[in-house]
Amino acid sequence: MSNRITALFKIQYPIIQAGMIWCSGWKLAAAVSNAGGLGIIGAGSMYPEVLREHIRKIKKATALPFAVNVPMIYPNVEEIMQILVAEGVKIVFTSAGNPAAWTDFLKAAQITVVHVVSNTKFALKAEACGVDAVVAEGFEAGGHNGREETTTMCLIPMISDAVRIPVIAAGGISSGRSMLAAMALGAEGVQIGSAFAVAQESSAHVSFKERVIGAVEGDTKLRLQKLVPVRLLKNPFELSIATAEAQGADAETLRGLLGRARSKLGMFEGNLEEGELEIGQVSALLKEIRPAADILKEIWQGFLKEKDRVSKF
Repeated sequence: MSNRITALFKIQYPIIQAGMIWCSGWKLAAAVSNAGGLGIIGAGSMYPEVLREHIRKIKKATALPFAVNVPMIYPNVEEIMQILVAEGVKIVFTSAGNPAAWTDFLKAAQITVVHVVSNTKFALKAEACGVDAVVAEGFEAGGHNGREETTTMCLIPMISDAVRIPVIAAGGISSGRSMLAAMALGAEGVQIGSAFAVAQESSAHVSFKERVIGAVEGDTKLRLQKLVPVRLLKNPFELSIATAEAQGADAETLRGLLGRARSKLGMFEGNLEEGELEIGQVSALLKEIRPAADILKEIWQGFLKEKDRVSKF
């Protein structure tokens, strides 16, 4: 398949692995890139020198394109941006911040820039800043989420109609069926997080992966809207947040409950009681820990199968 997304990234399939904190190290990104998609290293959970190490390792593991995701609300962003240029990274996804802050800097270094948005206003702003594409992420997604709570089904056509640059759909996509739906709504590619978070190559703890594939419908909730909205699996920590929010807790109280390194405790260290377990609603559809290449292959083959089925209507 060839379209603006495959041409932009020089990849075989318009399937992008999300840059998830504590899941998206060089092993997962390399596996996805080697399978024909675009693998992404998630810089949000990495100190600058750790990121540099992951970039150098992925270059040895694949000769194919890869990207780095940088949440701009995290500390050390300036040092991280300098490392991306120094290490010759060709594609950068920015998120959780103003695209005007770093797009010109990255473009001056001949880097392809994609920005993650959750509404039309920010999509138009990102386009005006000169990004090459946007990821439109719906309410179903795991991790940090948009405040508008707009679902993917509504968000993709709104943003596709509003901008001229390519749109990548994200949120609730884990199969060929959902990929076809996103493309029908106007997307030219899909970004997939939760399905790759439980891949064998994901750096997440196996206990977290097993908890995700054991999830059922309704097991995730959007919490911490007074801070940064985040979708979490139910566990004692999530319950403590829900209780505090029901009692009218302010942002400072919630920040105290969250503490530091809560997501690392849950997703990377496997503490399922006290940790923050970030994952999307689509976790209820995930039933197995498999190699990333098998996940990507199944999504692509499912997409072709569903496209053929629908074409017969």
